[in-house]
Amino acid sequence: MIAIFGGTFDPVHLGHINMAKQCVNALNLNTLYFMPCALPAHKMAPGISTEHRVAMLNAAIAPYPFFQLDLRELHRTGPSYSLLSLQELRAQHPNTPIVFLIGMDSFNNLDKWYQWQAITQLCHIVVYQRPGQQCAVSGHLQHYMQQAQVNNAKTLSHTVAGKLYFLPGEMLDAASSNIRQQLKNTNKKNELLPDAVSLYIERHALYQNDDNTN
Repeated sequence: MIAIFGGTFDPVHLGHINMAKQCVNALNLNTLYFMPCALPAHKMAPGISTEHRVAMLNAAIAPYPFFQLDLRELHRTGPSYSLLSLQELRAQHPNTPIVFLIGMDSFNNLDKWYQWQAITQLCHIVVYQRPGQQCAVSGHLQHYMQQAQVNNAKTLSHTVAGKLYFLPGEMLDAASSNIRQQLKNTNKKNELLPDAVSLYIERHALYQNDDNTN
């Protein structure tokens, strides 16, 4: 089974790490790949360089042998559509289950993604659901949920794609946008960042202004 966790990771924080660790544990994975995007299709472009984001990811995942990076989206021009990466992965691994890990906010807006229904045919969707988070979907997305949802994570290994699983998460609420603002306002270590990431940010004086592209 191949697991992918995409995002801008600007910066990567403990919410990302905990989410990925719980996915590894619940699905008994050998490896989960963090896949940083270059130009996100659904949010603003990252404020710092690709090199800094990759360096922080490497620092954050270094203690965990089951985490690796997949940098394919950084080498592609244009918007970082998840569909393109999943098509590439499916071509490389035609008979292997592929898991795409996303948060509840992303799932609630999945029907706004580029060719979202094609995405659901290329992989299993695993949605990380923190306590109190609600699933708020309708129309075609609600129909997909009703048809695809499974309640046992082990079911995902029985087919290569097409299923939906809600992974119970922890209360930890970390948002990169809030962390960036806090770093700009106080220039102090943030408890929601891995220590290695905090040190990297301090060393390179990142997130100290509105246009920090160091």
